[in-house]
Amino acid sequence: MQERVKNWLGRKHEGVTALIGVETWVGKAVDHTILELIKMRVSQINGCAFCLHMHSADALKAGESVARLVLLSAWEESALYTPRERAALAWAEALTRVADTHAPDAAWEAVRAHFSEDEAIALSIAIGMINTWNRLAIGFRVQHPADKATAAAA
Repeated sequence: MQERVKNWLGRKHEGVTALIGVETWVGKAVDHTILELIKMRVSQINGCAFCLHMHSADALKAGESVARLVLLSAWEESALYTPRERAALAWAEALTRVADTHAPDAAWEAVRAHFSEDEAIALSIAIGMINTWNRLAIGFRVQHPADKATAAAA
C-alpha cells in the first residue's frame, strides 16, 4: 500500500493548520487519560492503524497500562475503567457510529452524569477530531513506521 499524499501533516496547508489548532485546544480541554482512551477506541472502530500506532505509544508514554489498552475493545466487559471513562467511551462509540446509533439519550445522559456541559462539548469535539484524523489517515493511506520498515524490506 502506498501513501496517497506525502508529508500531508508537514505541509503548510490552511485546512491542516486549522485542524492542528483545534487538536491543540482539545489537548488542553480534555483529561489526557480520557483523551487517549477515546482516541484509541475510535481508531479501533475506524480501523486506523496509523492512529492506533501513534496513540498507543502516546498512552503508554503517559503511563497508561498495557492491560487497559489491550482490553479497550472490550471495555464494557472489563472492570479496569472508571464510570467517567465508561461514559466517555460509550459517547465516543455513539458518535463514531452515529449513522447506526443516532447518539442515544442514554449515552448523553451518562456523559452528563460525569461531565459538565462544557466538558461534554469538549469531549464531543475531541471525538469528532479523532474521527476526522482517522478518515484523513485512512483516505491518504498513511502508514505507521512499522509499515514503512516492512515495505522497505520487501
